[in-house]
Amino acid sequence: MEGPEIDFFRTVFEEHYPIVRRKLVALVQDEAAAEDLAQEVFIRLYRNPPDDPAAMGAWLHRVLTRIGYDYISKQIRERKLKDKQEQHYDMGQQIASGEEVVLRRMDQEEVREWMEELPERDRKVLMLKYSGYSYAEIAEELNVRPPLVGSMLSRATNKLKRKVLRKSVT
Repeated sequence: MEGPEIDFFRTVFEEHYPIVRRKLVALVQDEAAAEDLAQEVFIRLYRNPPDDPAAMGAWLHRVLTRIGYDYISKQIRERKLKDKQEQHYDMGQQIASGEEVVLRRMDQEEVREWMEELPERDRKVLMLKYSGYSYAEIAEELNVRPPLVGSMLSRATNKLKRKVLRKSVT
């Protein structure tokens, strides 16, 4: 670029940079990133200016929007990758020791014993609830009206709690 082209670029930069930067800040919600992206917009302008200088504002808006959305997409991909890596790391940390597995099995056995001491209907309502059934599905399975399911669950839970308390006291 020669003298007049550099002067033209400088004029466009000084006139439009604050607007481009402000729009990018609003789009990406990060001032430092918006400054970098605004520089990228003007690098593209310098390398490949629009054919019609009268459409400069529209050209800049289109380019800044594309650059901003590309940046946001990249941030989302990076965040998903980071989350996936953290989940993988957390799963590695959650590997149970042999002792934990044995204790968990003992707890399950104890709960099974307490459940067996409950009446059939109470046992069934609790098993359905903790197997992920909705109140409507439980009502259908037990042939009762849906509004009764909450009361049945409450009574069955209270009976189970009393059994647990009695067993732990003795």
